[in-house]
Amino acid sequence: MSSNPVTVTVAYHVVPGREADFHSWGWAMLAASSQQPGFLGGGVLVDREAEWHVVYRFASEGTARAWEDSAARTQWHRRAMDFAQQTERRSVRGSKLWFDSQTALPKAPTPPAKWKLWFVNMSAVFPPVLLFNLIVLPYLGGLNPLVRTLLLCLCVTALVTWILMPRLQRFFKKWLYPPLQALRGRHKRRTA
Repeated sequence: MSSNPVTVTVAYHVVPGREADFHSWGWAMLAASSQQPGFLGGGVLVDREAEWHVVYRFASEGTARAWEDSAARTQWHRRAMDFAQQTERRSVRGSKLWFDSQTALPKAPTPPAKWKLWFVNMSAVFPPVLLFNLIVLPYLGGLNPLVRTLLLCLCVTALVTWILMPRLQRFFKKWLYPPLQALRGRHKRRTA
C-alpha cells in the first residue's frame, strides 16, 4: 500500500423522497469502484438533511484520478442526475490530515411535523387525564381546587414522562421519522 493514500468525499444534494435511490446508487457505485486498482474502501454517509456524502479511498492520487476520469465513473455520475446533484468534492492525502481537519458536525435529524407531535402528545395525555377525572376526582371532591389540580398534574405528568411517552415514541418512530426508518430498513435487508 502506498504511504500516501487519498481519501475523496463528494457531497450531494438529494431530491427529497429519493434518498433510498441515492443510497442504493452510492453503494452500487462503490462496488464498481472497488474493481479499480488501488481501491482501499468507501462508504455512503447520511447528513440527515438533503446533504449526502460518498467517500472513497485509493492508494494514491493517480489511482483515485484514474477512477474519476474513467468512463465507468462518468456513467455512474449520469445515473445519479435524476435524484442528486453534486455540490462539493474534497480530496485529502494521507489519513492524519483527513481526521485532523475541521469539519462540521452532522446536522441533527429534522424534527417531525408539529401536528404529528401534537397527536403523540394528546395520545399520551388524554387517557390518564380521563381516568383521573373518572376514577380519582370523585373521591377528592372536598379538597381545595388548587390541591386537586396539583394532584392531577403531578400524577399525569409522571405517567406521561416515565411510562407513556417513551412507549409511544417507540411505537410511532417509523411514522415520526419515515425517511430514516426507510433507509435503515433497506440497509438491514441488503446486508442480511
